Amino acid sequence: MADSGHDRTETLNFNVGVLGHVDSGKTSLARALSSTASTAAFDKNPQSRERGITLDLGFSSFTVDLPAHLQQSAGQQYDSLQFTLVDCPGHASLIRTIIGGAQIIDLMMLVVDVVKGVQTQTAECLLIGELTCSRMVVILNKVDLLAPNKRQGAIEKMTKRLHKTLESTRFKGCPVIAVAAKPGGPEAPDTEEPQGVPELIELLKKQTYLPRRDPEGALLMAVDHCFSIRGQGTVMTGTVLQGSLAVNDVVEIPALKVTKKVKSIQMFRKPVSGALQGDRVGVCVTQFDPKLLERGVVCTPGSLHTLNAALISLRKIGYFKGSLATRAKFHITVGHETVMARVTFFGLPPVETPKSPSVATPSPSDPQPCPLDSPFSFDQEYLYQDHYITGQGEAGLGPDPQQWALLEFERPVTCPSLCLVIGSKLDTDIHANACRLAFQGRLLEGFEDKAYAETTLPRLHIFKTKNKEGQVERVTDDYTVIGRNLFKKETNLQLFVGLKVTLSTGESGIIEGGFGQSGKFKIRISEGLGPETKQLLSSTSKKKGKGEGRGDAAKGDEPKADSQPVGIHLHFKRYVFDPHKKMVQS
Repeated sequence: MADSGHDRTETLNFNVGVLGHVDSGKTSLARALSSTASTAAFDKNPQSRERGITLDLGFSSFTVDLPAHLQQSAGQQYDSLQFTLVDCPGHASLIRTIIGGAQIIDLMMLVVDVVKGVQTQTAECLLIGELTCSRMVVILNKVDLLAPNKRQGAIEKMTKRLHKTLESTRFKGCPVIAVAAKPGGPEAPDTEEPQGVPELIELLKKQTYLPRRDPEGALLMAVDHCFSIRGQGTVMTGTVLQGSLAVNDVVEIPALKVTKKVKSIQMFRKPVSGALQGDRVGVCVTQFDPKLLERGVVCTPGSLHTLNAALISLRKIGYFKGSLATRAKFHITVGHETVMARVTFFGLPPVETPKSPSVATPSPSDPQPCPLDSPFSFDQEYLYQDHYITGQGEAGLGPDPQQWALLEFERPVTCPSLCLVIGSKLDTDIHANACRLAFQGRLLEGFEDKAYAETTLPRLHIFKTKNKEGQVERVTDDYTVIGRNLFKKETNLQLFVGLKVTLSTGESGIIEGGFGQSGKFKIRISEGLGPETKQLLSSTSKKKGKGEGRGDAAKGDEPKADSQPVGIHLHFKRYVFDPHKKMVQS
């Protein structure tokens, strides 16, 4: 990387997300760990200062000598290790901020109040960690609040409980460490030294690895603050999510459709000529009003797309107790935005011969049934679903079958392709002890056209199957019967002309057209009616005819209860997004 034309500072940047329940002491911990705080650190927001909680992603950093295990893997590239702490807000309604920031995290610190243990938001943070991160350290904070004689026992008990909670997650067996980041609480004077912080730094150093940083590809930088410096220009601070950036590069702010030239770059207040994936930077541009962009993304011109709708592959999050219904609205977090979207679920049509083993059906022991980046094809037919389907087989055991969803956004969103998507119900009461994260997914196709419903959706072959049942009213001749009760009076029968129907007696026929005004219709039986059918129909007609005077003509429409009417069965498919609403029969 050092020879990519940038005079790289020989410091490896490692992003550590600090997550946890509100008031678990995350910001105090970040403050205790940090020496150099960047612009976004420690609650500049007056509202969060007042309330003592973090409302936005805060960034701060500290630098240590490069640990021995990294010296071996990194060769001569780096001489120091910089931990960038991403202090994610714990306030429940701000979960969208966490998800937005979680995609840049190399390691997660989950902060747990040792007195209160795991709370609802702690569990949600754990889930976000599972979706976005491969390593975690659990911090038991506020141990100074435990009575000295009971402290060790309480820490051991809570550690045991946490290990049990983490057993079924990807963080099984992860380290747990006890600290007191701010002895005496947030109001206490700063005279008391934090407890356990040097040990925590040593533990963090042991947990580091060489993150995969790829300078190739289009630039994507997540901006979390924007402010002007008199005589210099406007500074956007953020983290490079992919690609690289150099002084004099032209970057695009896609939300505003403007491009700007990079005048200078700083990394934690030191000027540098370039930065790459994983780096935390301040980028200075000129003639740009900072009020236009508080947070968002900056990219290589033309590389990001603003979408009105998207197709995703998805999996339900197991802890979510609500149902995932088609046409329901969810908060969709994609890229660095959260927006409401209406969701339509669909899946693969059932295999015709379920008795023969199908390659596509994973065995119940398969832990990851369908990879989220599983391919989607406009040439494939898909079955419309009223809701997301969980489990397979009669008992609903085994992994969920492969499923996709169409997301129709309430306002356009800007995001990279194949990015992580999280669907949640953020309007759920934050005090209810319930997980609000509903599903995770991967963006496969995006629709930029505002008129996507007319231009793109008709290419999407999602069908519903329809079954209609009616009865034979009477026989006209050996090849023609009149049917009823299949359509409503107001139905346009022309749409159904030419469709195949089957009689309950086995014959098949074609709908030829309407008969009269009351929704009755004519069926042509090309092979002719079988003798048994004719007999059955004639006995039905005779029963009807008995005892009917002229005034009872209307009653003739209904066969008597003891007669068995001959049924008519119509089966067809209709494509949900077909503008012509055509009926299709295989």
